[in-house]
Amino acid sequence: MKFLWPLALAFLTTSRVFGLHFYLDSDEERCFIEELPSGTIVEGNYKALEWNAESSKYVPNSELGMNIEVEEVSTGEKVVKTLGPSEGKFTFTSHDAGDHTICLSSNQTSSWFSNSHIKLYLDIAVGAARHDVEKDRAHANKLSDKLRDLNEKLEAIRREQQYQREREAQFRNLSESVNAKAMWYTLLQVIFLVGTCYWQLRFLRHFFADRKGR
Repeated sequence: MKFLWPLALAFLTTSRVFGLHFYLDSDEERCFIEELPSGTIVEGNYKALEWNAESSKYVPNSELGMNIEVEEVSTGEKVVKTLGPSEGKFTFTSHDAGDHTICLSSNQTSSWFSNSHIKLYLDIAVGAARHDVEKDRAHANKLSDKLRDLNEKLEAIRREQQYQREREAQFRNLSESVNAKAMWYTLLQVIFLVGTCYWQLRFLRHFFADRKGR
């Protein structure tokens, strides 16, 4: 028995991630409709629990499996058709834009004497469209060019800073040399002035001594 739930359309127009749980018997199949753009990534996570009459609750069953089928409504192409464990996930990428049915059923079969009752938790996330490789490559090349230009500008700044440091070192050495020469020049001037004063004093003393002797 197959149930098709169109509620996904109304629910997913406001949210691109939904989680829900529902019940199904061993011979039931539940389907959801999702309208997808082309190249959109969809990921579903599910967990199935089976009713245990002894404990009166839903419990995991390692023998329980889930049939998962995803079909493009317009083309009838099976995008996904797999048998998974009782807990797992499935991922697919839409090939064409339009409605897609996501159907789940158990691998259990019903009989006159037994029928499995299953509680299924389902989370479906509709992701972004598939990346355009050429566009990504062009964007990467553009970023690489910008990074290269930035490196060249940084290198030019580094060279300018190095040049300024060298100029500062030359100016400092020149200043120290000029200061040293000025110091020696001043010292020589002082020595010359002292010598001149000493020579004048000796001359004057001899001059006045001769005048007094006459």
